[in-house]
Amino acid sequence: MTQDRVRNILIVDDEPYVCEVLFRWLTAAGYRCTIASDGKWALEYLEREKFHLVLCDIKMPGISGLDLLNIVRTKFRDVAVVMVTAVDDRKTGITALELGAYGYVIKPFERNEILINVASALERRDMALVSQEYERNLAEHAKQRINAIRQREEKTVTRLIAAMSSCTGESEIHVRRVGLYASALANSIGWTAQTAYDIQIAAMMHDLGKIVVPSEILLKPDKLTPDEFDIVKKHSEAGADILQGTQIDMLDMAQEIALCHHERWDGTGYPRGMKGDSIPESARITSLVEVYDALMSRRP
Repeated sequence: MTQDRVRNILIVDDEPYVCEVLFRWLTAAGYRCTIASDGKWALEYLEREKFHLVLCDIKMPGISGLDLLNIVRTKFRDVAVVMVTAVDDRKTGITALELGAYGYVIKPFERNEILINVASALERRDMALVSQEYERNLAEHAKQRINAIRQREEKTVTRLIAAMSSCTGESEIHVRRVGLYASALANSIGWTAQTAYDIQIAAMMHDLGKIVVPSEILLKPDKLTPDEFDIVKKHSEAGADILQGTQIDMLDMAQEIALCHHERWDGTGYPRGMKGDSIPESARITSLVEVYDALMSRRP
């Protein structure tokens, strides 16, 4: 066993003879062993040193073997535990395994039985740690991929909004604020982190359809005529047409916002006169924050 693969084993038993036998067998097999005469000493050793495995008697005064197993599986999760007992009690053995023990050996035991159980427990521990590391790496890789996709989506939308602003006079700062307000409001009413992020980007496209409205109408400082207002109303369906059919969750949300953010709870909105809960929640959120920002800002 190479130096970097030497395994530290903590032997916990209140019988000195048992500890001596286990220490001799395991040391001869290449393991580095430490002896603790009870659970209290075992916990002190575990706090001070790194152990790969605990070989523990079940019946001990004070902290029992099962109590120690519970503590190890909670506090020292990378440590494997093999239980040793003189009681051939199947129920106790099953309990130990259910609590997370890697093995269960009955006294009197043979040398090979101990070595096989220890080697098997350490192998299973190693496999569990490799699996955990793989899952952590996989989760981190997925997180990085999601972040990269989000950044790409945000850049794409930002460029789209910049193009829209140059045509409509709509302030990019206003559009960004609407997205941030929508996300904050969605968070406050219990939306998930992902959907709250989606509405932050989607709400920025609520007026995308204004690119079809002549600029002299959009920028007119005076009250619109009924005919001019009818032209402005077309931007809802125009934006929805631009965004439809992507099968991308965030853009699907943007499509329903573009279409419905001028609907009103009492049915007096446009383009379809929808009422109450029939209006998508994403559109209701965007409508509220868009009006709030319009009231708080200088705009045409």
